[in-house]
Amino acid sequence: MFKRPVKHKFSAQRTELDGIKFDSKLESRHYTNLKRLQRSGELLFFLRQVPIHLPGKTKYVCDFVEFWADGRVEFTDCKGMETETFKLKKRQVEELYPINLNIVKKA
Repeated sequence: MFKRPVKHKFSAQRTELDGIKFDSKLESRHYTNLKRLQRSGELLFFLRQVPIHLPGKTKYVCDFVEFWADGRVEFTDCKGMETETFKLKKRQVEELYPINLNIVKKA
C-alpha cells in the first residue's frame, strides 16, 4: 500500500541525522551545533526530547537540555512558529519550575 508523506501543519520538514529523526531542519541544525560545541569542550553533554510534567496529566517536551562546561544548564526549544498551546505550556513550565526556556528561531 502506498503511503503519502505527511505534511507538517507549519511546513516544517522532517529531517534525519545520525539515525535520529527531527521534526524540523531547524532542530537538526541546532543538534549539529550542539555536537560541534560538545567536541570543542564548551558543552559537556545534552539530552533530547525531555518531558516536563505539568498539571492536568499533561506534559511539555523540551527539545534539548544542555549541560555547559561553565556549570549552566539550559532548556532549549526550536520553534519556527509559537502556537498558543506552546505559549501556555511555556508559561506553565516557567511558573512551576526554576526554568527559563530558550527559544531558537529561524534566522
